[in-house]
Amino acid sequence: MSTSKTKSKKQRIIEAKNIDELLDVQFGKIGTKRRDDFEEKAQYFVISEMLKDARKEANLTQEQLANKVGTKKSYISRLENGKCDIQLSTLYRIFETGLGRRINLIIG
Repeated sequence: MSTSKTKSKKQRIIEAKNIDELLDVQFGKIGTKRRDDFEEKAQYFVISEMLKDARKEANLTQEQLANKVGTKKSYISRLENGKCDIQLSTLYRIFETGLGRRINLIIG
């Protein structure tokens, strides 16, 4: 029987039993630089999609949302495309003031 080190990446992907094992194969174990980079980008993607969906549900353009929260349209666009960092205070302001949404932060 071959060990996981001698199995091909394709074989390890096929044999993955859950998303964590699949992520381990694709991006490395938790704590490695490659996995940390992936996890960070994934979080940006989730936040950007939530922002985009909430803005569209509120029937606001990026420019209208930017005006409501005192920022620029280009900043909202970059956020929605996952192209920049966001301060927690700005995230709260956009969702709560601009979109009328309540936001909860869970640290686990």
